[in-house]
Amino acid sequence: MTVEAETAFTIVLPRIVAMLSKIDRLRLPPRSRRDVESILARQVTKEIDRALPWQAGHGRNTADIALMIGQTMALDVDALHHLKLAALLHDIGLLMLSPCITENRAPLEPESYVAVQHHARLGANLLEPFMFMREASILIAHHHERWDGSGYPYGIRGAYIPLGARILAIADAFDAIRVPGSPGRVGRNRIAIRILRVAAGTQFDPELVALLSRLVLSIGTPAHADSINSLSYPISS
Repeated sequence: MTVEAETAFTIVLPRIVAMLSKIDRLRLPPRSRRDVESILARQVTKEIDRALPWQAGHGRNTADIALMIGQTMALDVDALHHLKLAALLHDIGLLMLSPCITENRAPLEPESYVAVQHHARLGANLLEPFMFMREASILIAHHHERWDGSGYPYGIRGAYIPLGARILAIADAFDAIRVPGSPGRVGRNRIAIRILRVAAGTQFDPELVALLSRLVLSIGTPAHADSINSLSYPISS
């Protein structure tokens, strides 16, 4: 573990907790509160990116994709807001693992993989005490559950998994898929969708995979498909 990594994990996490406490103390009308919470949650995401540079931007990208799905499903304003917060901060639990694990880019040893499986629960436990994150923390806790019940941390299945967590799982995976040598963003997105389709009905909610597939494959010209964000909704709103 490098000195820089150790410093990031011992300093960044307390700083993030202080930022979350500041958000929790806000007393504003609902619309204003949602806007401020979103802005400050993005600041927390930047702290996470600095501590985990190998996945910088993943929280924001996941939020964009999750919101695209949620708005297409006509989720209400509060549900979309909780989904946004959950997506932005879904990997915060990684900061509570040893940097020896999170810095390692090689395939994980079995014991390290088991440790990584705790990050969803750890992140949810960290965030649950903050009132504005309580609903989002539920989604974070369950974002690695699988449709067939073989996921973690609780092994729940199907519709028993909260809808927002099912959306978050697909958005998380879609952004995380890396396709070496893919022909641009459009080609990469299409390959990622094919991978998600293979896992539909086992890892992911098949109806949500079908919905995201329709959305991604409806992207028109490359000018509009340079990023999945071209179809998404600003996470600061």
